[in-house]
Order: sequence, then C-alpha cells, then structure tokens
Amino acid sequence: MSKNANTTSIAQNVKIRDFCGKRKVFFMISAILIVCTLISSFLFGVGVSIEFKGGTIATYSYEGNISESDLTKLVSDTLGVSAKAQLGETFTGENKTSFSISFSMDKPFDVTLQDELNKALAEQYPNAKIELLECNDIAPASGKQFFAKCIVAAIFAAIVLILYIAWRFKRISGWSAGVFAVVTLLHDLCLVFGAFVVCGFEIDSNFMAVILTILGYSVNDTIVIYDRIRENQKLMSKAPITELVNTSLSQTMRRTLRTSITTIGALLIVTVVAAISNLSSILSFSIPMIVGMIAGCYSSLCVAPMLWVTWKTRNKKA
Repeated sequence: MSKNANTTSIAQNVKIRDFCGKRKVFFMISAILIVCTLISSFLFGVGVSIEFKGGTIATYSYEGNISESDLTKLVSDTLGVSAKAQLGETFTGENKTSFSISFSMDKPFDVTLQDELNKALAEQYPNAKIELLECNDIAPASGKQFFAKCIVAAIFAAIVLILYIAWRFKRISGWSAGVFAVVTLLHDLCLVFGAFVVCGFEIDSNFMAVILTILGYSVNDTIVIYDRIRENQKLMSKAPITELVNTSLSQTMRRTLRTSITTIGALLIVTVVAAISNLSSILSFSIPMIVGMIAGCYSSLCVAPMLWVTWKTRNKKA
C-alpha cells in the first residue's frame, strides 16, 4: 500500500479536526487562565501551611462525632489565630478517634494556652472525652528545607523528562518536544495553584500530592500524542506538519477524553461525599485534582502539540 493510500485510509477511519488552525485561540485561553491565577493570588492571598512556614500541631483523641468546621472555628476563636482542624484515624479496638489542630502564633503554645484550649473544648464537647495526645512544634527552617528539596526534585524530573523525550522521539525533533512537554506541565501546575488560591486552601502536603499526580497524568497523555505523531509521520511523510498533528490529535482525542472523564467522575463522587461530611482535608485534594485533570487533558491536546507545531513552522519559515 502506498503512503498516499495510507493517508487516505487514516482520514477515512477518523474525523479530522482542525486543532492547529485554532492554536491561537488555545494560547489565548491558557494566557487568560494564567493571568486570572496571578490576579487571584494578589486578591485572595496565598495561604501556606505550617509544614512550610512553621508552627504547632496538637493531636487529641475523642469519642462521638465532631465537625471539622466547628472545631476549626472554636480553636481559632480561643487562641486568636488562624487554625486548621483535621479529623484523623479511629483507634483499633477502641471507640475513640483522633483529630489534629495546626496553627502558627508568635508566642509559644505553653501549658497556660493548652489548659485554656482544653477548657474550651470540654465546654463545647462535654461528652467527647477529649484528651491531648501530643504536641509538636515545627521550625520554619524545616519547612523551607522540605520545600527546597521539592523544587530540586521537580527540576531534576524536568531535566530527565526532556532527555527521555529527546531520545525517544528524535524522529520528530525530540528536544523541542521535550521542552514543550515541560512547559505544558508548568501550565498545569499554575492552574492547580490557582485552584488552591481561589478555593482558599493552604499550600500543604496535599498541594504536592496533587502536583505530582497531575504531572504524571499530563505527561502520560502528552507522550501518547507524541507517539502517535511519530507513527503517523512514517505513513504521512509528505503531508504538511499541521495535517500530521491534526490527524494524530483526532485519533488520540477520544482515548484522552475517556481516561480523564473516568477519573474526574470518581473524583466528583469523592468531592460530594467529602462536602457532605465536612472533610476539608479531602476537599483540598479532590477539588484541585479535578481542576488539574481538566487542565492536563486540555494542555495535552491543545497546548503541547500546538507549541511544537508553532516552533516547527517558524523554523521552516526562518
């Protein structure tokens, strides 16, 4: 079978959509979303967890039912600082559950403040049998060191990713493909950060977990698309690059959408259950994950390939 026949067969098997013709629209959408994220950061501010800025974490045991939101308000009002409460695990063989409170304050959380908080908790929940299990102080230096290590790990991962894509997809100019894959990941990271800011969630370990998960999903989708472009290049060697990319994206779009929709559906169920149960610790993971999944699906189809096409066509013109 000739290459022209192969091209015709590909076009007949899938409806070709003009992605490349709309790439300016895609770039504009991404630019607007990123600008909105930056503006939101200034308007709403960025909350940082004590894991990064330092503070105190106190863990208690209790019996019965306690609401995270009510507990957060009680602790914040009693200590006069912004606090965060999080329900924990149930003790095996006992009718007890734990919760932790985290906060930052200028003065130490000494015995006087502990007694004051214990008294407020006992008055609010007289039948809960609340007991202090442990209290730990986190130094700001530890949080900064942890954040620095995360940044170093991310940079190292980006370099490895570029090298892998450059080698794996050298037929389609792998260096540029790798660089734009990393740019796409930064795009997704920015939108996930925006979700944390707009929803009022603190930048904490959940943020790092969401980022790592989304980066895995996004780069996987991007590599699948690059792989299809490489395969089609053998069959469509004489076709313009825009036609090659449009065909490849049209072939992989259904697979990418189905994978993302399946995951988003599961996350929506988790979000609804967490909202009904007032579990803010789960909401701060599931909601940004939904935003990140949508951003990753969009960027894999409409950002990374479009940046690569723009780069390749400008090189030819030059």
